[in-house]
Amino acid sequence: MNKVLNDDACTSRNFYFSDLPLQHFLSKEISVVGLSYMHDKLINVGLAAATIMNPLSLTADKQEPKLIKRNFYGEEINKIEFHPAYHELKKIAVESEMFRVKWNSDLRNNFKLERHALGFSSAFIFAMSECGLFCPLCMTDGVARLIDRYCSKEDKIRLLPHIGTSNVKDLYTGAMFLTEKSGGSDVGANLVTATHINDNYYNLNGEKWFCSNADAELIFALARIDPEIKGTKGLSIFLIEKEKPDGSKNDLGYIRIKNKLGVRSMASAECMLTNTVGKLIGKKGQGFKIMTEMINLSRLYNSVAAVASMRRAMIESYQFLKYRTTFGTNALEHPLIRTKFEELAAKYYADFYLTWRAIKAIDSADNGNKKDEELLRLITPMTKKSTAATCVYSIRESMELMGGMGYIEDGVIPKILRDAMVLPIWEGSGNIMTLDMLRALYKSDGFKVICEEIHSNIKLLENNYQLIIKNEIEQIQLLINVLKEEEEQEVIEATAEKIFENLTIVYQISLLSYYRDEISKQWLNTSICYLINTLKKDKLEMKKPLDKKTIEKMIAWEINV
Repeated sequence: MNKVLNDDACTSRNFYFSDLPLQHFLSKEISVVGLSYMHDKLINVGLAAATIMNPLSLTADKQEPKLIKRNFYGEEINKIEFHPAYHELKKIAVESEMFRVKWNSDLRNNFKLERHALGFSSAFIFAMSECGLFCPLCMTDGVARLIDRYCSKEDKIRLLPHIGTSNVKDLYTGAMFLTEKSGGSDVGANLVTATHINDNYYNLNGEKWFCSNADAELIFALARIDPEIKGTKGLSIFLIEKEKPDGSKNDLGYIRIKNKLGVRSMASAECMLTNTVGKLIGKKGQGFKIMTEMINLSRLYNSVAAVASMRRAMIESYQFLKYRTTFGTNALEHPLIRTKFEELAAKYYADFYLTWRAIKAIDSADNGNKKDEELLRLITPMTKKSTAATCVYSIRESMELMGGMGYIEDGVIPKILRDAMVLPIWEGSGNIMTLDMLRALYKSDGFKVICEEIHSNIKLLENNYQLIIKNEIEQIQLLINVLKEEEEQEVIEATAEKIFENLTIVYQISLLSYYRDEISKQWLNTSICYLINTLKKDKLEMKKPLDKKTIEKMIAWEINV
């Protein structure tokens, strides 16, 4: 038989039906009424993600958006055009109700205690097949959050129905114009200015360097009203729409579309603001503080995209090897292949439950739970950092499991890997996440809350595991106490990364313990054992980074030859 796969080969036809752990989790964490409402939507997006979204996603990836600067007559039109496949994917997203269940006025009231969980249940399945469009979807939800919290009643009534719609033709997508050449992650170095026109309207001038979903209908941008006020304290936030208040076209110039490694189906651009009209939202100087709410929601989307991509890659490699004969036997008969799947699954479930705990926390915090509000400040960057790093590793390993077939662009694994490479970078790199966790450590009660939750959850663990976790938490607490007394910032930052890595693992173990029952123990026991063994291999201690000259010798030794 000269075939790649055996004659009985088959693949999943519905990513919701085939995901028993997801179904189990949702049945435990979402109300009967909420799950009943989302049931048909989850089935439909599960079917689409496993079937029609694959060719659409691959097509949209290869047929990238194009910038049309001028028309036939040389007139400036400044327009971004997308392949029809992109619009079909957007239609599937809207019909999955990942937004409607959160922003439709009736539904958001009905499901106010769990609207993030309901929206992310659809978003998770969608992201298993398309992470390019997932960025604009993320931005849209974030824009809605800021409109809901900071805009006038009139603006809410006018704009939110366009996000909570079930008709893709009525959808307004969102964007966040944050970074500039001068700063990148250092937003305090931003230079774009805002000059008052009248009322709350300003002319914005300057260049925004990395604008994802550049042609969005609703854009939040940071700018300086008073350039003399430096750093983030001088930044205010403005809402930019396609049209000015008088109905004329708002000027927003696209310089070029970014030529990205992945997420190529959506348009990231360099944009020039030239007297672009923006409406001041909130008070002057509060721009970065307001924008962080959108950023933190985006970090949860980043985590959802990561765990969705991990699962999709595992599915692809597992289904391939299940029907693959190698060295005279089925590929899954080889111990090393099974060992690798054990590792990938253990890492996946650790990040899956961590991500959903963060989603649960934002629902709870939005409804006034102060403990979860404090917890969220710590676990949002924690979750983003962990899931992004694990995701890239897991997809690469899944590709290797498939051998050369995993490397071929006709399949989905290369696209998944290319798309995933942005996840450790988007909305703050791993280093930025470590610094954010450090700030949370000093400025919130997040560490206290997470320790209380860990001690509560591990009561469900076996005694020997409990002892390991308690000892690890004691070491972490002791080291944090020393860290808070440390004056050398280099030592603080270099030590913090390892502390937070171990704290993440301990918290993941406690969550797996909490969600373990007669059904879920089939997939959670292995994860718990894997993470426990990881902890046993690691030793926490204060760390001083290598000096610059040593690093130069290690990395750039040829300079000194």
